Amino acid sequence: MIDQARPVALLLARIALGVIFLVHGYQKFATMGIAGTTAFFESAGIPLASVAAPVVAALEVAGGLALILGAALPIAGTLLAADMVGAIVFVHGSAGFGAGEGGYEFVLALAAASLAVGFTGGGALALDTILSRRRTAPVAA
Repeated sequence: MIDQARPVALLLARIALGVIFLVHGYQKFATMGIAGTTAFFESAGIPLASVAAPVVAALEVAGGLALILGAALPIAGTLLAADMVGAIVFVHGSAGFGAGEGGYEFVLALAAASLAVGFTGGGALALDTILSRRRTAPVAA
């Protein structure tokens, strides 16, 4: 029973996590705008804020899509976890653990989930798995 539920559970986890990152990245482009995101990054003391803001926004959008699709998961998971470590160091860490106070509780969970999904694989319903099966499928004579 558990083995049958695993692909669906991994798909749901990837979709939930991917949507969170996709929306957060999209907000950096659309809601705040890159100029607003850059200004926030500068106020938080993030180095090279004018470079970091669009890179982080693009990473969160692309990484979110990768998680949803189940594509390039080790790369996406690692980069998104690094993104969240940066968010802890520069923005959320000084507020402490509690998420209600702007702390790093939620951001830490996102980092851990990104690594977990990235390195356990996306399951049978992931693009990486589907493409891998096609490459290794025997060719009919």
